[in-house]
Amino acid sequence: MKFTLSWLKDHLDTQANLSEITEALTDLGLEVEEVVDPAAKLGGFTIARIADAQPHPDADRLRVLKVETDEGVKQIVCGAPNARAGLIGVLAKPGDYVPGIDTTLSVGTIRGVESHGMMASERELELSDEHNGIIELSSGEVGQTFTSWLAENAPEKIDPMIHIKITPNRPDALGVHGIARDLAARGLGTLKPIKDVRIEGKFPSPINVTIDPAIADKAPFFAGRVVRGVSNGPSPDWLQKRLRAIGLRPISALVDITNFFTFDLNRPLHVFDAAKVSGDLHLRASRAGEELVALDDKTYRMPEGAVVICDDNGIESIAGVMGGAASGSSDTTADVFIEAAYFDPITTAATGRALKINSDARYRFERGIDPAFTLQGLDLATAMVMDLCGGEPSEVVTAGAIPDHTRAYRLDTDRTQSLVGLDIDADTQRKSLEALGFRVEGDMAHVPSWRPDVLGEADLVEEIARIASLTKLQGKPLPRPRAGVPQPVLTPLQRRDAMARRTAAALGLNECVTYSFIDQKAATLFGGGTDAVRVENPISSEMTHLRPDLLPGLLAAAARNQARGFADLALFELGPVFSGGEPGEQAVQLSGLLVGATAARDPFGSRRKVDVYDAKADAEAILQSIGAPSRAQINRKLDPWWHPGRAGNIALGPNVLATFGEIHPRVLREMDVKGPAMGFTVRLAAVPFPKVKTPTRPALDASELQAVERDFAFLVDAQVEALTLVNAAQGADKTLIEKVSVFDQFTGLEGGRKSIAITARLQPRERTLTDAEIEAVSTKIIEKVQKATGGTLRR
Repeated sequence: MKFTLSWLKDHLDTQANLSEITEALTDLGLEVEEVVDPAAKLGGFTIARIADAQPHPDADRLRVLKVETDEGVKQIVCGAPNARAGLIGVLAKPGDYVPGIDTTLSVGTIRGVESHGMMASERELELSDEHNGIIELSSGEVGQTFTSWLAENAPEKIDPMIHIKITPNRPDALGVHGIARDLAARGLGTLKPIKDVRIEGKFPSPINVTIDPAIADKAPFFAGRVVRGVSNGPSPDWLQKRLRAIGLRPISALVDITNFFTFDLNRPLHVFDAAKVSGDLHLRASRAGEELVALDDKTYRMPEGAVVICDDNGIESIAGVMGGAASGSSDTTADVFIEAAYFDPITTAATGRALKINSDARYRFERGIDPAFTLQGLDLATAMVMDLCGGEPSEVVTAGAIPDHTRAYRLDTDRTQSLVGLDIDADTQRKSLEALGFRVEGDMAHVPSWRPDVLGEADLVEEIARIASLTKLQGKPLPRPRAGVPQPVLTPLQRRDAMARRTAAALGLNECVTYSFIDQKAATLFGGGTDAVRVENPISSEMTHLRPDLLPGLLAAAARNQARGFADLALFELGPVFSGGEPGEQAVQLSGLLVGATAARDPFGSRRKVDVYDAKADAEAILQSIGAPSRAQINRKLDPWWHPGRAGNIALGPNVLATFGEIHPRVLREMDVKGPAMGFTVRLAAVPFPKVKTPTRPALDASELQAVERDFAFLVDAQVEALTLVNAAQGADKTLIEKVSVFDQFTGLEGGRKSIAITARLQPRERTLTDAEIEAVSTKIIEKVQKATGGTLRR
């Protein structure tokens, strides 16, 4: 939103300077993006008088001037045709920066004659495009600053332009009057009321308007009137200067008037050439394939369901977005139909996005303009058309009804302290809301029609705090507990997440933070990519779906590193993964990825290729750090992105705590990663919490009695898993057998058999075991293994 200081003062009676206004705007939430102050560029230039002008001895088109300045008479070489004795102009001295030529002056020699500065033209000072000669002033004292002369004689030339950012929730600030209202509420002046103009129609409008009931919710209200006998031409100088100052190109009086009201009062309008309208105007939904040549001379194919304004010949305008070229006004326009309407913000935004049209009208309609100002805005526009172009107005024709915007919320003056932390007295709070246009009755605040963003009691508090200034907030320490240990802030799961992250980093893995959005191809590789996790409005084609796993992001990071010559990688990430887009379909995981050699985590250790057991060791270490039970077992019910036979799940029955193994070569190929690559995923929420909740560690459970270890080697079929053998041996005596582990495997024996060797550790609790007791347990182990695997003890 752009406007000039003088434009603002048309709505705000204020003595505040530019700096005070810009600081207040930013503090009010209307962040100042840019300030263009012509006076700042002209501060060093002074007024001088040419005392004498003689031809240059070596150049026909140059003159040697004797110029009276505040530093005495200076010699200046000048090529302007109007340079003559007695002329009062603007002097640029050596050392001054001239913006129009992007040059800092110095004493120079031109064709053998020394020159001490220059007499400036308007283009050289960026006041206009005029460059036929140097500036001629009708008055002025030698040595007077040029900016002070402009302030007295041509203030519009140094009128500052202010550009502010408007957040989507503040459509009322898309008009200069709305900005002035905020500043007046802050106390920087008095808001000037909008003129109450009522134009009486002189004749019935020859053009009527109707709205298709099927789109009544998309186009609730449409109004207009004919003004006949207008004379369209260039707009007056003041209007052209005002539009140029904010970057708009003046076109004609009728078009410039609509642009003026768009920025002045946030009231978008459209003017039809009545002679080019066939029959009446009616609003309906567009049909697929319909086309319109718009005012920008581009042809647009309408999406189905957009609101369009039609006559008997077809579409004449895209409602709330842009008018059509066929019915637009021109220099020959004699009769006009002025349109003022209210269109649904969501429909307008969808239409503009589908057609890729960004217009000032769409920008305002899609944020929500003031519906109650529709008819008053039409009368004000009619009055300006008649004032600048002449003509006679018809009666107003309308269709539909102005939407009901009335709503009120309870004003609890104590909530400003509890929600924001500002201590503002109740009377000041009410006055702040009233200054913004709210009607306060008792403890209820009625929202004005131009504030569609105020939708609750908290929004009232926000408005009060905004006007009071959030810079008045003071930091206050939280109250300390009187005694005892304060309640923990982190939840058990949050503490578990922190411990898992810390353990992974301690293992030598480098933490990554990747986006929660990935492309559909990568998501599909890891069991995702469905419509349930598709993003409706992705910011890029590579972020179309929520990630089903953390490994795609880590693999993408590995691919980027490998492309830059980093082959050895040890990465991990802790973050959310998604099985759907609804609450409860999100979980937190920790995943790791190992590629290349072990040097990635230990540059001073032995260098070898990473393998499945590195990933398994990392997963087990993280599970142990977060208190996972030691009785977890390995199974192979794996997802398809793991290499079969080289991966496994660490599980408690059907509850999978973690998965480790080698990534499937097909997945690596699709992700452009040079393998092999090892990975692991720990499902943090799946790990059961201990039943006894204590802030301290459990007591050490150690026995004073000597443990006994016995080794066994069994001949089993090649397809028998070592886990089956270990589980069978563990169940032989759950009281005495503390641990069973595999220490050797030998394959390739006759008959397709293999040898698996295990160690069983027996830990007595009450007394030392006798040989007979040890043999009894050993016999049970052999029997259990033989029954479970069909194997025999190797002799």
